[in-house]
Amino acid sequence: MSAAAPGADVLRLRDIGFEAPRALLEAYGLQLVQVADGEVIPGSYWGEDEAGLIGTTVHARADTPVHSLLHEACHLLVMPPERRAAVHTDATDSVPEEDAACCLQILLAARLPGVGSARLMADMDAWGYTFRLGSTQAWFERDAEDARAFLAAIGMP
Repeated sequence: MSAAAPGADVLRLRDIGFEAPRALLEAYGLQLVQVADGEVIPGSYWGEDEAGLIGTTVHARADTPVHSLLHEACHLLVMPPERRAAVHTDATDSVPEEDAACCLQILLAARLPGVGSARLMADMDAWGYTFRLGSTQAWFERDAEDARAFLAAIGMP
């Protein structure tokens, strides 16, 4: 993931609401805490409107991009459960975990009404995620075998 692309037009939580993302995260044992507009998001690695992590809680505002919420939540889901409680802001420096988080966020986007995998991949590109094959979709379709194997090994979809 990289810093926000200036003027990136991406789907934000205000566009889909907090109910469905909250239910999705709760199904995996995570909490979603809504931060008031204009307040600093606790545990945000990228700052500004990006989602934050503290333990098993994901913090986000209405202006948080959906891809950011999913990406940070997926970091928690791909790490060993014993590491989750200690997480604060920086989830990993592991390339395999980073790739698995990217793959999982695309898969989970299909479970959010009004989002879907195609929109999430387009938003990832608009935001500045970079992949060897030039786009998120190309990576996901033709170069994410290692990420899929990682997810399978930990029992994730």
